[in-house]
Amino acid sequence: MNTMKYKCLLSVAILSLLATQGWSQPPRMKMTTPIPEGIATPDKLETSLGTLTSFDGVPDAATTQKIYDNLDLMRATEAFLNCIPIASMFGLEKGYCSLGPPNTTVLLFEELMDSKTLWLTANTVSVYQCAWIELGDEPMVIETPPNVLGLVDDAWFKFVLDFGNAGPDKGKGGKFLLLPPGYKGEIPDGYYVARTTTYGNWIIWRGFQVDGSPQPAIAATKKLFRMYPLSKKDDPPKMNFINMSGKFSNTIHRMDYGYWEEVNATIQAEPLEGLDADTRGLLASIGIEKGKEFNPDARMKKILTEAAKIGSVTARALTSRPRDQRQILYPGERVWTNPFIEGRYDFLLDGSRLLDARIFFHFYATGITPAMAMENVGKGSQYLVAYLDGNREVLDGSKTYKIHLPPHVPAKDFWSFTLYDNQTRAMLQTDQRFPGLDNNKKGLKKNADGSFDIYFGPKPPPGQENNWIQTVPGKAWNVILRLYGPLETYFDKSWKPSDPELVE
Repeated sequence: MNTMKYKCLLSVAILSLLATQGWSQPPRMKMTTPIPEGIATPDKLETSLGTLTSFDGVPDAATTQKIYDNLDLMRATEAFLNCIPIASMFGLEKGYCSLGPPNTTVLLFEELMDSKTLWLTANTVSVYQCAWIELGDEPMVIETPPNVLGLVDDAWFKFVLDFGNAGPDKGKGGKFLLLPPGYKGEIPDGYYVARTTTYGNWIIWRGFQVDGSPQPAIAATKKLFRMYPLSKKDDPPKMNFINMSGKFSNTIHRMDYGYWEEVNATIQAEPLEGLDADTRGLLASIGIEKGKEFNPDARMKKILTEAAKIGSVTARALTSRPRDQRQILYPGERVWTNPFIEGRYDFLLDGSRLLDARIFFHFYATGITPAMAMENVGKGSQYLVAYLDGNREVLDGSKTYKIHLPPHVPAKDFWSFTLYDNQTRAMLQTDQRFPGLDNNKKGLKKNADGSFDIYFGPKPPPGQENNWIQTVPGKAWNVILRLYGPLETYFDKSWKPSDPELVE
């Protein structure tokens, strides 16, 4: 077949194909050539959005509106998922500042944190202490106590600094200087220095119990912790310490339309230099833009409400049933999960953003620091999360489950379980003030081989009262097993806890 004849047949075939897909067939002109396959879009397409119609590649008005509605929904849903860290930090700021002004208020849990506090996945054994710091034009000094695990995160929920046992003070306590956005002034000697990209920053530190008492850690904080502008270093203001144990407080962001108002509040309050251009663009495309009023019309408000619904369920799916096998600690063997892939606290790996892992962590937990994610034998802590039983069914508060910990639990310091409410991700509220236990609990039963069986259900199995954590009929729950001072057998996976198993 000669080349000219082949071209003519090919042209006829393509034009015939286009005609069958809804294209009108224009006359052949002097400069007409065959259109390579895949370039043209038919004027009639059946899609998940319905029928899309165009005239020679230009969508008609009805199709254009349908496409824009869908585009806005896609962008709003993506913005919802990307901005969970921002909303989460707003929830913390709002909760703390409702109890006292920033820079002078310190919240302490002098009898430990209990389930009246709505705080994402806190535990029942750490001595939590926290504050909100608001910078102006000058640096702020933070004086820290010894022997704590402390950190500062900015308003975008990005890591700023560690202090205490994982910080440059190496657990001795010290003076830190936090530089505000754009600061170009002098930096005096004698401080551990860090720069933040936002004015608002969260400070959180965990102390340790001594012989079952949180009081030594609390006393050290009251004696030593201070935060103040550098200009007041010779006359620091007094701190107002508030005991929050046994008191209701909420630091959790919304999951409905109000989510957008929370995100907008932070966008208006903070400089945008620390927020990536793609997130800024997504927010601007749905009406959230610095210096501009957030006032969506009825159409956009309906889309944003829908995006919040889809986004909230998406976040819950990615957290409870992650599909990325790198978040499964024992793929194909156990249900335990952890969002830190290869120890990446910044959720960046080989130049790519670990999107699902970032959503999992920030929806489920708070406090981002390298110390939480790195493999550090004998130091820090590791976290194993379970939403499901061994049959991949949701953990049901009406039923009784058992988790078996084989002998030689790989925790140099101690291990603990804490139960959480799936809706709030805060501690599960039951008749027990503290919905958890640890291996220091008085009366905890150890099996003859050194293993442990821990039970979860509405009532304790006979004889297992000290090895039991209460659940609520009609509610689901999830659990974190924490290993403090994790050992090599955890990291090499030669030691594995059982899945939550139904007790007949």
